[in-house]
Amino acid sequence: MTAMTGWWTRRSAAEKVELYTRWTFHLMAPVELVTLGGLPLSSGGRSSGIGTGLTIGLLLWVLAHSALCWTVSSRALGHTTGRRARPVRLAVVLAAATALGDLVVAGLWAGGALTDDSVVASLLVVTSVFTAGTLVLCLDRVRHMAYAVAGTALAAALPVAVFGHGVPESLITLAAVLLGGGAYAAACGFSSWLLGVVQELERSRDLKARLAVAEERLRFGRDLHDVMGRNLSVIALKSELAVQLARRGRAESVDQMVEVQRIAQESQREVREVVRGYREADLRIELEGARGVLDAAGIGCAVDAPALDLPAGVQSVLGWVVRETTTNVLRHGDARHCAITLRAGAGEAVLTVENDGAAVPDGVAAPGRTGSGLAGLRERLGAVDGTLEAGPAEPQSFRVIARVPLPAFRKNARPTPQKKETVA
Repeated sequence: MTAMTGWWTRRSAAEKVELYTRWTFHLMAPVELVTLGGLPLSSGGRSSGIGTGLTIGLLLWVLAHSALCWTVSSRALGHTTGRRARPVRLAVVLAAATALGDLVVAGLWAGGALTDDSVVASLLVVTSVFTAGTLVLCLDRVRHMAYAVAGTALAAALPVAVFGHGVPESLITLAAVLLGGGAYAAACGFSSWLLGVVQELERSRDLKARLAVAEERLRFGRDLHDVMGRNLSVIALKSELAVQLARRGRAESVDQMVEVQRIAQESQREVREVVRGYREADLRIELEGARGVLDAAGIGCAVDAPALDLPAGVQSVLGWVVRETTTNVLRHGDARHCAITLRAGAGEAVLTVENDGAAVPDGVAAPGRTGSGLAGLRERLGAVDGTLEAGPAEPQSFRVIARVPLPAFRKNARPTPQKKETVA
């Protein structure tokens, strides 16, 4: 079952909306073909119907029109998603071909070659309705969409009036195209707008993630600059002074080099502290960060983590678990809710992260495939004798459980009052 539905579940929300919208409009071409393709054939067998040559011509016209609508709608959706340019030329070709087809059909009707009124009305109205909807996909402004529908309706009604079929028939054709084309065009315009909004939200989500990484890099760069900038300046000055004193043969140059050595060692120690602070994850900060990131991504995050007096090493490794699992929730599947729970007791601390909408998380996908994310967490937990359990909890749900032993926790720990933080 997973193999059959994986092509859908592995897609993001934006990809699902695009796939649904694209194939909906792709199916409109067969609908038009089925709707109009049988009309010439059904009328061709009647004594008052149309000839064989004209039947074939009308079938070719319906086939060409449906193929042209399919092509224009596909290119227009590509423009909506930002992958293609706006299909202006194809839209003009479609509008001109429809107007010319309406003119030919009305002329055949006036000349007596087409005597079946239902065939004529269907050809004029249905092709115009599909043309109006397809042209709307190529437009952005509502005013221009209204102009496209009105122009398509006039292109269908004017030939009826010009060839002398009467004002009532032309008004009926105009009203039919306006109502049918307006409804179909409204659905097309809304679908195109919705697809554009979802794509923009997806791009904003990716941009937020890149900005978060850039901000973290800037923070790390500022910390290194603050630590090393002053010390390197002092080292450069004292080294220059030691060189000048050594050239003069003065013994103070040795004292200056000893000072340089001390400052260099102090700089190494400070850099190690900065890097250690960057590499070690603070559990409380990671919980707050996970909640903020998931909320920003539209994923409801519930954090149930009492303030516990855990050892620094345990907090660091659990903070890494929160960081990695949060990344997996964002990157994999289509989660809507995520729950993070922290408990301590029976000589161990247990951190549970569970989310819905799970697809194939990093490191626990198909047999024989191991991702680096969860594998790295297992290595970190193994350093403190901890364990990691990761796997499906129920259909479309995934759970990660990290356990870290606390041999001295029950004797020396002093938990603060149980204070729950919950975000719906």
